[in-house]
Amino acid sequence: MGKGGGCVPSKNKPPKGVSDQDLPNPESDGPVSDQNLSQITPEQNPIDIGVPPQEQQAQRKLKVFIVFYSMYGHVEILARRIKKGVDSIDGVEGFLFRVPETLSPEVLEQMKVPKKKDGNADEVPVILPERLAEADGLLFGFPTRYGSMAAQMKAFFDSTGQLWREQRLAGVPAGFFVSTGTQGGGQETTAWTAITQLAHHGMVYVPIGYTFGAGMFEMDSLRGGSPYGAGVFSGDGTRKPSETELDLAEHHGKYMAGIVQRFAQPSLHRPGHGLD
Repeated sequence: MGKGGGCVPSKNKPPKGVSDQDLPNPESDGPVSDQNLSQITPEQNPIDIGVPPQEQQAQRKLKVFIVFYSMYGHVEILARRIKKGVDSIDGVEGFLFRVPETLSPEVLEQMKVPKKKDGNADEVPVILPERLAEADGLLFGFPTRYGSMAAQMKAFFDSTGQLWREQRLAGVPAGFFVSTGTQGGGQETTAWTAITQLAHHGMVYVPIGYTFGAGMFEMDSLRGGSPYGAGVFSGDGTRKPSETELDLAEHHGKYMAGIVQRFAQPSLHRPGHGLD
């Protein structure tokens, strides 16, 4: 008997005339829990309701596009080794692409350029300029022509005008790897003069510096590559990349993949990348 002479109903017993089934159930009738939300399929919930942005970022692999021009195959060998390095980093995947050829088959035949094998499963697809916007990081590879990039790669950069107008590549980390015929043929200047392409797009140039360690100071054998990026000496076209050059290329892939992971934060806003 409480103050006021009335009886206080038990909290565990329903009022007279009301069954247990009529009472609200906090466990089944309350707000949907995060655990229940996580069971919603992408088809039911295409915008990942209840999943924090950080977890959404972690659920997809970051993409590094390795875009190159290779006449005699040296740059392509580096590109494939770079991809191996990128793919070795958890959460990052490398994709190989070629830029379009600008020389006629007749000219290429006179230059004794190896023919591409149609239908080859290992053949690298040609990239369209607009696809660059899909990448979280970019590595461009090309041979040198008088100390700067080959005309085929320059023609590809010239075709990215729409991306430039919309600044869709602004903030994307990017770097270079090169091939030269001789030691003084432009291992550094070829990358150096290409930086203007990145600057106008607002991309962030990522050199490798001396992160390769002792391999950067090797003096007992020929080695392409520089603080600007991986590289190879092709000589007259018959020289094969050395193991040191290939190891440097693989390191370049790993290094870029790590940088891409640092840049891929929800707080970084880039036009055209869904972060506006």
